[in-house]
Amino acid sequence: MRTGRMLAAVGAVVAVMTGGVACAAEDRAKIVVTTNILGDVVREITGDQAGVTVLMKPNADPHSFAISAREAHTMQTADLIVYNGLGLEEGVLRHVESAVAEGVHAVEVGAQAEPMEYRDGDAAGMPDPHFWTDPVRMATAVDLLTEQIVTHVSGVDATVVRDRAAAYRKQLAELDADLAARFGRLPAERRVLVTNHHVFGYLAARYDFTVVGAILPSGTTLASPSSSDLASLVSAIEQHRVPAIFADTAQPARLAEVLAAEAGLTVRVVGLYSESLSDVDGDAASYLAMMRFNADAIVGGLSA
Repeated sequence: MRTGRMLAAVGAVVAVMTGGVACAAEDRAKIVVTTNILGDVVREITGDQAGVTVLMKPNADPHSFAISAREAHTMQTADLIVYNGLGLEEGVLRHVESAVAEGVHAVEVGAQAEPMEYRDGDAAGMPDPHFWTDPVRMATAVDLLTEQIVTHVSGVDATVVRDRAAAYRKQLAELDADLAARFGRLPAERRVLVTNHHVFGYLAARYDFTVVGAILPSGTTLASPSSSDLASLVSAIEQHRVPAIFADTAQPARLAEVLAAEAGLTVRVVGLYSESLSDVDGDAASYLAMMRFNADAIVGGLSA
């Protein structure tokens, strides 16, 4: 009898403890992030201070990915929504706007990272959302996100968040110095980029590259090239003796390969993680890894 009462008591304690853990998990502050690149950065800043939900899956296209009804509900109940903005998440923006209308605080990171404008192509004059290709602008984003998290996410330890942000900022400074050194070893005439679409404007401005052109003369992968666009691009490739075309790993490289084959160009097609991180066991599982992978690929492609 005594043993039975003891087991019952233990069971009751376990039930209470389990219920307490469940309640704590449910009550935990929630941050929802649209893109996986920003999601990685937010997780670096917050650590275990808040639950972070990232909507965009690895190897996805930020211009076209969609979310489920459950994920949309998660946005409606978040403490903070972090999104890139500047027109990047074309398939998710309406859900962000809907959550904001319900009183959820959201921060558009790209708009506060000293955005540049596209210089040519279909999007000329429009803001370029791909700010993360410049680590210095990403450091600006870290400062912004840190204050947003401390201010709008209840229950976080501000000291812990700020300390983690400072440590990550140091890593970004080291990344910037590393990339500057790697790219600096390329001769000036080799610092030319041809990509799937206009995605490396910030990197080009930071490290003195020239963007010769893009197969899709737009800031989005949803655009289509015309025959005149492709003819102009072929001329630019021949003029600058471009040795490689850089295609996003999330997009098929077929168009780049066809362009090279049909134009009779001797140009390699090199894959970059320009708009999405890879799976956890891939080459670009984090923002820092992605940038270093891309630097190696760019230097290798332009050195051939």
